[in-house]
Amino acid sequence: MPGSPDPADRSRVVVAVPPDLRAQFFTAEVWRELEQAAELTVVDDHSDRAAVAAALPGARALVTSWRAPRVDSELLSHADRLELVAHTGSAVAPYVTEEVFRRGILVTQAGDEMARPVAEVALAFTLSLLHRVHRFDHALRGGQEWAAASEAPPRHEIHGSDIGVIGASRTGRAYIALVRAMGARVGVTDPYLSDADAEALGVESVPLETLLSRSRIVAVHAPVTEETHRMIGAEQLALMPDGAGLVNTARSWLVDEDALLAELARGRLDAAIDVFDDEPLPTGHPFRSLPNVLLTPHQAAGSVECRQRLGASAVDEVLRLLAGHPPVHAVSADALARLH
Repeated sequence: MPGSPDPADRSRVVVAVPPDLRAQFFTAEVWRELEQAAELTVVDDHSDRAAVAAALPGARALVTSWRAPRVDSELLSHADRLELVAHTGSAVAPYVTEEVFRRGILVTQAGDEMARPVAEVALAFTLSLLHRVHRFDHALRGGQEWAAASEAPPRHEIHGSDIGVIGASRTGRAYIALVRAMGARVGVTDPYLSDADAEALGVESVPLETLLSRSRIVAVHAPVTEETHRMIGAEQLALMPDGAGLVNTARSWLVDEDALLAELARGRLDAAIDVFDDEPLPTGHPFRSLPNVLLTPHQAAGSVECRQRLGASAVDEVLRLLAGHPPVHAVSADALARLH
């Protein structure tokens, strides 16, 4: 972390992170560095707009986490000295408005720290779908006889399998490295992936239709934009071969959930899903009862190590500000639409 600012300059920093997340995000060492560098105001009830507003006057930096109030004109009216909003996650769009940028306030996010754990979960999903682990687990837990529980569609190894990746994002690239190390053949659909980048990644750049029609597993890693909304719908899912699997650890925004449910209910495809249109996922949702679906509750980036890196990244940005250094992970107003 950057050198500490002058101890005489006790700049105020507001930490709008609830106790449970503070314990996960900030190690004792990281928290001590922040305490030594600034006068801290901690907002336990971080989703309470009034509480955050009351803490902002005189503060130079605001550290936010999930479910914090959006920093809009009303909240900014209390922020007479604010220079930085440091978000401990990757999706900053729900937490800041364009007014923040118009006032020259810096915005940072910690999304780079999520790429590896999310890629690892996507790999775990991939292996589970290829080997039908979820189907066996569902059958045995459901009380099926051993012989019946042993029945499943054909299983495959990842070595030599065609894996399709939608989006060469930072998470997509981390996933590509993992599956390629295990011997997969990887095709990628990304309008911004150059031929040189594809060659460097060791992948083949292909149109979406080609990728869907030939891949045993399709992993979604595209960003959230107007163009990617429901980019995987009924027409696209119909292109996937019988027995193929869809992995989504990105956003439900990218997949037409109703179309996916219809395809899964027919049993033609398998899926592993970490993100949903409605979260928490309703207890009566049909996904919960399907034997060909593996579900996790939006926890792909929930590793101990990742949470601690998220906190360290946000604190580092605050310390850089107080020491007069530029941020490392700044978000521009133009990029705001891509960081949902």
